[in-house]
Amino acid sequence: MYEKILSKIGLQEKEITVYIKCLELGPQTASLISTKTNISRPLIYNIFEKLIKKGLANKSNIGSTTYFEVISPKNLIDYLEKEEKEYLKKNNERKKDLKKIIPSLSALQSTLQKKTTIKFFEGKKALRQAYEDTLSSTEPIRAYANIEEMHKGLPFFFPEYYERRTKAGIFIYTICPDNKASKLRKEKDKEELREIKLIDKDKYSFGPEMNVYENKVIFASWKEEMAIVITSKEIADLHKKTFDALWNNI
Repeated sequence: MYEKILSKIGLQEKEITVYIKCLELGPQTASLISTKTNISRPLIYNIFEKLIKKGLANKSNIGSTTYFEVISPKNLIDYLEKEEKEYLKKNNERKKDLKKIIPSLSALQSTLQKKTTIKFFEGKKALRQAYEDTLSSTEPIRAYANIEEMHKGLPFFFPEYYERRTKAGIFIYTICPDNKASKLRKEKDKEELREIKLIDKDKYSFGPEMNVYENKVIFASWKEEMAIVITSKEIADLHKKTFDALWNNI
């Protein structure tokens, strides 16, 4: 049980062996730790170098002898929180770097690629990937959406997505079946830059979703965990006009 959980926080197999054994031994020399773990003495030095860098161990000298010890298990949460902060910091740095090169990378796309494409996405991760593109829209999004099905399909994604879309200043017009989830979402329309119109759930309920923006149309099926993204100005314009005709008559 220890090994499985410690591996999840980023420790390698031999690091885990040394950590657990040193909890039992207390401060000891590399030679004794090597004997007790059946790991070579040079490798023990290497392992402790890594553990010390991670903040999970330390060493001290008494005379000419070096002693190694690991931190208390109570401090493992602090280690994990430190790793999380470091990851977020690095991730934010990566985002800044990416923003610098995105215009140049976008310019490399062929004209044909920008005009008409059809892309298929399968699985929950792919669905999230398809939705990420909507956050680049420079115009309001038109959508048919069943809020209940959306939240079942990607329960942890959409609360964050609403916040990110709002921060990006992207408005969305949405036609939804009149169910509990849609009504609750509608109460937050103003703060989440959205306008929802409800339709009779008994006559017109639906599960999949469709988003139209710029020259793109996204069809997403939450139950089948798949999405189709069509990039076509002509097709997008058709769906915009169809949506507007329905919207103005609800």
